[in-house]
Amino acid sequence: MLELRRRPRASDTCGLNVKLLLDNNLSPFLLQSLKTDFPDSLHCADVQLQRSDDLAIWNYAKENHFAIVTKDSDFNALVTLFGFPPHIVWIRRGNCSTKEIERLLHGNTQVLHSFLEQSQDGLLILR
Repeated sequence: MLELRRRPRASDTCGLNVKLLLDNNLSPFLLQSLKTDFPDSLHCADVQLQRSDDLAIWNYAKENHFAIVTKDSDFNALVTLFGFPPHIVWIRRGNCSTKEIERLLHGNTQVLHSFLEQSQDGLLILR
């Protein structure tokens, strides 16, 4: 099930190529399978954010034009508080394998591209 939530925009990102930044609660191994559809994606550990708090990750994503992919509900609060960018892809599954998350992301590649290219929604929930 997919859910979109609208939040006020913090600023404009027209014309920017938004990339995925995988939060620390997701495996960096997901990057290999995402490279075809999201070639400039990174994991928090790739940019020395593996021990950083959510706000530091948020600010990095905003400054460097990334969308955050996470299982952490705190990013929902941040998009509510600050608006967007960055866009948030919130994976709302309990304990699940990296393979399951990989299938979820790949099964929603078109949805992700549409979400990242439009400018009205700040939060995409994947279940």
